[in-house]
Amino acid sequence: MLNAAKDALASRAAQLWANKLIARYGKVEGLRIDSRRKTVEVSCLLEGEATPITISVENYVIEAELDKKFIRATGFHCTRPWLQTFLADFGDQKRIELPPWAAAAL
Repeated sequence: MLNAAKDALASRAAQLWANKLIARYGKVEGLRIDSRRKTVEVSCLLEGEATPITISVENYVIEAELDKKFIRATGFHCTRPWLQTFLADFGDQKRIELPPWAAAAL
């Protein structure tokens, strides 16, 4: 129960943060984190797309480097074939620096 509440709060905060990251490309409409299973599901409406895209992340890891924390995601599934291929080719090579609150929540 406590984990679900923490995940719900982290998901909402992460959605606001993710919207800032992708503002040029579109809008995150929903984001759900399951910290126990280390999974994420994101629904976003990207520029030029008529309907929302759903991206599922099968696993994520938090990496530390000096005093910074990063997230690296692997195992992507997407509702758009072009984005599925892009994420398969490049997604797991990318890590994103996390704000301090996010590293603590994940």
